[in-house]
Amino acid sequence: MTANRTMPSRPQAHRASVLQGERWRVTVLTDGLLRLEWADDGVFEDRASTFALNRASTPPRFTVRDDHDALTVSTPRFQLHYDRHEFSAQGLTVTTPVGGRWRFGEPADNLGGTARTLDEADGRTPLDHGIAARRGIAVVDDSESFLFDADGWIATRGPGRRDLYVFAYGHDYTAALKALYDLSGHPPVLPRWALGNWWSRYHPYTADEYLKLFDRFDAEELPFSVAVIDMDWHRVDSVPPRYGTGWTGYSWERRLIPDPTAFLDQLHRRNLRTTLNLHPADGVRPFEDAYPQMARALGIDPESDETIPFDLTDKKFLDAYFRLLHHPLEDQGVDFWWIDWQQGATSRVPGVDPLWLLNHFHFLDSGREGRRPMAFSRYAGPGSHRYGIGFSGDSVVSWASLAFQPEFTASAANIGYGWWSHDIGGHTRGTRDDELATRWLQLGVLSPILRLHSANNPFIRKEPWEFPLEARHAMGEALRFRHRLLPYLHTMNHRAAAGLPLVRPMYHLAPDSAEAYEVPNQFAFGSELIVAPITSPRDPVTLLGATPVWLPPGTWTDIVTGTVYDGDRRAEFHRGLDSVPVLLRGGGILPLAGPAETDATRNPEHLELLVAPSDSGTFTLVEDDGHGDGTNLRTVSTPLRWDAATGVLRIGQALGPDGIVPGERAWTVTFLAEPPTGPVLVDGQPVEVAVGQRRFSVLTKAATSSEVTVEVELPESAGAGRSTESIQKVLGAAQFDNPVKLRMWEIVSSPKPLAAKIAALHALRVPAPLLGAVVEHLTARDEQS
Repeated sequence: MTANRTMPSRPQAHRASVLQGERWRVTVLTDGLLRLEWADDGVFEDRASTFALNRASTPPRFTVRDDHDALTVSTPRFQLHYDRHEFSAQGLTVTTPVGGRWRFGEPADNLGGTARTLDEADGRTPLDHGIAARRGIAVVDDSESFLFDADGWIATRGPGRRDLYVFAYGHDYTAALKALYDLSGHPPVLPRWALGNWWSRYHPYTADEYLKLFDRFDAEELPFSVAVIDMDWHRVDSVPPRYGTGWTGYSWERRLIPDPTAFLDQLHRRNLRTTLNLHPADGVRPFEDAYPQMARALGIDPESDETIPFDLTDKKFLDAYFRLLHHPLEDQGVDFWWIDWQQGATSRVPGVDPLWLLNHFHFLDSGREGRRPMAFSRYAGPGSHRYGIGFSGDSVVSWASLAFQPEFTASAANIGYGWWSHDIGGHTRGTRDDELATRWLQLGVLSPILRLHSANNPFIRKEPWEFPLEARHAMGEALRFRHRLLPYLHTMNHRAAAGLPLVRPMYHLAPDSAEAYEVPNQFAFGSELIVAPITSPRDPVTLLGATPVWLPPGTWTDIVTGTVYDGDRRAEFHRGLDSVPVLLRGGGILPLAGPAETDATRNPEHLELLVAPSDSGTFTLVEDDGHGDGTNLRTVSTPLRWDAATGVLRIGQALGPDGIVPGERAWTVTFLAEPPTGPVLVDGQPVEVAVGQRRFSVLTKAATSSEVTVEVELPESAGAGRSTESIQKVLGAAQFDNPVKLRMWEIVSSPKPLAAKIAALHALRVPAPLLGAVVEHLTARDEQS
C-alpha cells in the first residue's frame, strides 16, 4: 500500500464518550448521535468502517444514571434506556423530548435515503434508510460493513457483532447531516467543469465522428464540458471469441480511434474533459495491450494465455490495476473513469463489496500528486458520498421514471449523497415522446449533474436538432442555462463539501411544516432557489404542464417569468414547454455566468446577478483555481449584499489569492422587478437601464479588487395588472370554447375582489387545469397589490 491510497481517519472515540460493560458498549458521539455495540465475545471494534471513519469527536455533555436494572443516558436531544443485555425491544429504547420513540428492532419512521441503482426501475423503487425520520430518530446499521486497518487496507469483522448508529436529532435535519459528515467524512469539492453539461451516448463513435459532433454543438451554441465515451472506446466486437464478450476492456479500439492521444488532445482543445466507461469484472485477458506487463507484475507467464482475474482484495493486483492499466491511459489524456460495476457485492473476502473497493481506491488514486480527486461510479451504501459522483444506472424512458427522479435525488440528501448523475432523458426501452425528453432535460439542468445519455439504439437520441422546433428550442435554452448557472453551482459545490447538499427535500427547510413533507418532487436547489419540476404530460386544453407546489414563508420570484408569489401556502403552477418553476427567495442573489461564458474550466470575466428585491439578502460567491485535493484549496470569495430598505446592492472586493479570478470583471445586475422610478446609480453615477419583462438591468465593469455599489429606487407596487396580462395569454392559447373564455376574461378583468373572482370562475365549471392556470396568476403578488 502507498500513502496516497489511505483515507484519513480517526476511528477511536474518546474515552470520556464511552460507557462499557462485558458485552455491550455505548458511545455518545454527539448530543444527538449514539453508537450502540453488542459483541458476543466482548471484543469491540475500533477500526474505521466503510461508514464510520471519524469517531474521535469532542465528547458532548451527557448524564448517566446507573440503576440496578437499567442504564439511562441523557443529553438535551435524547434519552437512552438500556437494560445492559443483548439488544431487544424491551430493553433498548431511545426517546426525544418532543415525543419521538424508537425501540430496538422496530421499524423507524424513516424518510428514506437512496438506492444502489435505478436499473430497470420504471418508476418508484424502494429506498434504503437515511439519517432523517419523521419522529426524529433514525438508525444506520453498520454491522455488516467491512473495515479499514491502520494502514488503510481492508479488514473483516468478527462474528456476533451488532454496530448501530442512532441519529436522534428530532427534526434538526441539518444538524443530523453535519453529524453524518463529521462521522463518515465530507464530500469532495468537485472540479468546476464537472458541473457543466455532459454528453454521453452508448454508440461506437469514430474519433472524427465524435469531434464533428462537438463541433456541431459549438455551431449550435450548445455548451458541454464533459465528453463521455461509452464502452466502445475499447475492443468489443474485435475481441477473439475464445475470451468471451467485450464487456471488459483496457485497449483502444484502433479501428474507431486510431490515435487516442491526438483524439483526447482535440477534446481538450475544445475545453472538454473526458471519461471512459469501465466494466472491470472480467479481469485482464491476453488480448489486452497491457497484458504482458500485468502478467509479469503478478508472477504469471505472459505466454500462458491465462486470464488475470479481477481482484481488488489482492494488493499486487490493486497496484498493477492502477499503475499499468489506468495511469498510462491517463497519461494519454483520460481525465477520469466511469466505473460501471454491475456484478453484485461478493468478492474473495467475505463481506467485502467490490463496488466499495472500486469507489474507494479509484477516488484515492485520482487524488494522487495533489490532484482534485473524483470518482464516478455506482452507490455502494452509507459513506459513498465521500467519493464524488454517483451513476444511478440505466433509466427506463417513461413518465413514471421521470416522476420519481426528483424525489429520488432529493431524498439522497438524507444519507448525505448529494451528487447523483442520472441518465437524463432515459437510457432504454420506452416510447419516443418529445415532451418527456424536454421535461427530463429541464430537470437535468436543475439536478446535481447533467449527463445526457441513451442506449445503443439509433432511435433514442438526445441531440436537440433531432427534435421538432418547440422542443429543440427549449432544450437549447436549457443546456445554455446550465452553463450560466456554473458560478452558483460551484459556490454550492463548496457549500456541499462543508455540509449541505445542493439538492435537499423541502422538509429540510421547514421540518415542522406538514406541507413540506407533501411535495416530494419539489426541492431546494442550493441556498437561493426552490424548484418544482414538471413530470407529467401537459394538459390538452391549456397546453401547459402543471405541478403542485408548497411555498415556504416569504416571497418567491420565478426567475423566468418574473412573477412574484407570497409564500406559506399551497398552489399549483402551470408552465409551457419553455420553462419550469424555478423560484428565487425574497432577497435572493443568483450569480450567473455571462451568456458568452461557456468554458466550464475557467472562472468567467462576465457575471450576471439576478436579484429578487422584495427583501434584503446576502450571498458569497466562491471560486477556486481548480487544483488541490480538498485539504489545500485556494479559494476567492466575493461578498454580495442587497439592502431592500436603502435600495443598495454592494458587490464586494474579491478576497483571496491573486490569479484565481480575472483582475477586471463585467457585472450585469438584473432586478426582478418593474422599472425603477428614478435613475440607477453605479458608484454614484447614473447608468443606462435595459428594461425587460418584469426585470431591468444595468451593466458595469470594475476591478475585482474594488467594491461596486448599485443604487435603485423601486416602485411601491409590484406591478398591478401584470397577472391580468398573463391570464390573457393563458386564455388566448387555451383549446377551449371561445364564449366561455370571454366570460372568464370579463370576470378576471372586473374590479371585483379576488375571492369573488375565484368564486365566479368556479361557477363556470371550466376544466380544472384551465381554472388552475388562471387562479395561479390571479393569486400572484403583482395582481393582489
